[in-house]
Amino acid sequence: MTRFDVIGFGALNVDTLMKVDRIVGAEEETFIRDCSESCGGSAANTVVGLARLGCKVGFIGKVADDREGQMQLDSFKTEGVNTEGITKAQKGRSGHVLGFVDKKGARALYIDPGVNDTIEPRELQWSYVSQTSFIHLTSFVGEKSFRTQKKLMSALPENVKVSFDPGSLYAQKGLAAIEPIVRNSFVMMPNSLELELLTGEKEVPKAAASLIGMGVKIVAVKLGSKGCYVSNGQEKHTIPPYKVNAVDTTGAGDAFNAGFLYGLIHDKNLSDCGRLGNFVASLCVIKMGARQGLPYTADLAFSN
Repeated sequence: MTRFDVIGFGALNVDTLMKVDRIVGAEEETFIRDCSESCGGSAANTVVGLARLGCKVGFIGKVADDREGQMQLDSFKTEGVNTEGITKAQKGRSGHVLGFVDKKGARALYIDPGVNDTIEPRELQWSYVSQTSFIHLTSFVGEKSFRTQKKLMSALPENVKVSFDPGSLYAQKGLAAIEPIVRNSFVMMPNSLELELLTGEKEVPKAAASLIGMGVKIVAVKLGSKGCYVSNGQEKHTIPPYKVNAVDTTGAGDAFNAGFLYGLIHDKNLSDCGRLGNFVASLCVIKMGARQGLPYTADLAFSN
């Protein structure tokens, strides 16, 4: 019997987000309009989104024995995320992201991974991993934790499905590097740029079909302001977005993942999963930060 609906496995970062007049290039200057600090990390944002929707969730990751690490643990506990799978390092620093967000909600991120990039297979609790319906994987900066994720693929029991959001970091590695994860993925949720990087194909339906040909059961492609494209090989749907005024797009893809996975957990059809992903993402982008706008179960009544 499973204990969790989803366990996340990815980087844990504290995000310092600065609202700026514009995002500048080298040798240019601008001014900061506002600043905020919050907990983040792609898989972490997704499991928080799922927890708010009433799902049972846990996490695999690593923090240091510092202020930022304690912030992550406290935030998870407040949100109802199980932390038994998180390792606390006695040395090093926790992950940190410095983000700049302009007036249109576009962003630029600088990542300091810290101990996120030191996760080894011996630090994983294999009994913990086996107690979930889905394990949701997102990217790390460094190679050690990436190799640990790939090693996990060969050790997962058959009852655990893999959900995978490669992000730009893993998409840039190329398909050959992440193939062990792709071939074991039940659902893969890249954005259109990541999909093109991985497949070399500009047309989203063709690119999604190539991943399905590798063994992925469901591909959900995030199209930003154009909504999403979802396919399982037989069904193919382009689902329009919910129209909102974006304040900050930080975490929008993570929020989509939460909505889509919520749909899968509750046996929704493919179109409804896509709509739920779009809906959760639309609420995320109307507030600053990756988590402030994430909805609760009662809010789903407005998704129809």
